[in-house]
Amino acid sequence: MTEPPEHGTKALLRNQVNERTGAATVRVFIALAPPDEAKDELERELRPAYAAYPDMRWNRIQDWHITLAFLGELPVAAVPLLRAPLADLAAAREPLRLALRGGGQFDDRVLWTGIDGDTEGLHLLATEVRTAVRECGIAFEERPLRPHLTLARARRSDPTSAVAAAAGLAAFTGRPWPATRLHLVGSNFGRGPEPIRYRDIDAWRFADGTDGEAGS
Repeated sequence: MTEPPEHGTKALLRNQVNERTGAATVRVFIALAPPDEAKDELERELRPAYAAYPDMRWNRIQDWHITLAFLGELPVAAVPLLRAPLADLAAAREPLRLALRGGGQFDDRVLWTGIDGDTEGLHLLATEVRTAVRECGIAFEERPLRPHLTLARARRSDPTSAVAAAAGLAAFTGRPWPATRLHLVGSNFGRGPEPIRYRDIDAWRFADGTDGEAGS
């Protein structure tokens, strides 16, 4: 189980200092997360790849997410501005029905699985999320939405493992599941030699959403 959102907030928003500027910042994105059952299903499918490619940098299962808007480094003081608009947005939306499917790679190094199901609704949600962020006065780089879960990264000296692992996922089709919560996530990316870790700053249930993401 992950820590409750208030614990994640304290851990991520306390003493986060950008060495270049001296300003307190946190690296932030807004995302959906699969429920534990979907993660377990994909983990079982990945077991041969875990064994075959142990030198790849595999993401922790609890960190799997579908990014809707990547905001980058934000001043800590800006983060609370997002809470009310995102809570209102979630309260007005019903859960999306999605599924994990197939595999692929970016630049022959980044392994991912794709997203199936209500992809039209997913794109609409991403548009609404990005609009809400801009209306908060928060600037961020607009990137085209390419719905996926990032699973692992191959080392620069390894041009084949991610490609081979993606081929092994080509036939994977996961069972559909409801995305019941909108997540505001922070990471420690670029803050030392430790592996990247993600933690909810806050999360909001969609209308009629259930607590089906325990452990997300």
